[in-house]
Amino acid sequence: ATDLPIIPVLQGWTVADYLHCADLYEHSGISLVAEPLVGLGSVCRRQATAEVGILIGCLRARGIARLHGFGFKIQGLVRCGHMLTSADSMAWSYAARRRPPLSGCEVRHVNCANCPRYAYQWHHRVRAALAASRYTQSPLFSAWDGAS
Repeated sequence: ATDLPIIPVLQGWTVADYLHCADLYEHSGISLVAEPLVGLGSVCRRQATAEVGILIGCLRARGIARLHGFGFKIQGLVRCGHMLTSADSMAWSYAARRRPPLSGCEVRHVNCANCPRYAYQWHHRVRAALAASRYTQSPLFSAWDGAS
């Protein structure tokens, strides 16, 4: 399906698991170094640990430099965002489901889990955290420059 934007995704629990997953792609004839983007999955519960930084460092040492982090929360972005090309997260929506709606939103919806206003506020929190972390030269921060 070359017409679809499908990227290879590395999965695992330990660093060795992820490297083994990368080896499986290579043995199947897929050069992860040549891919425009490689997904890094299953890190949402471990991104605040040093292990994720070690993992990203190992992948980058192999030449896999354009990584997309699935499920990176703010703390994970602060620690490792400078080593990622892109990232996504449902943390904002999860948080919004557990809080009352923003003022003015309560007449439109029960919570702000899918609310553009809430998402925009979360976006500013992420930008502020990245700016405070000294990683304003990271691809993630630069990608959001025009979105503020």
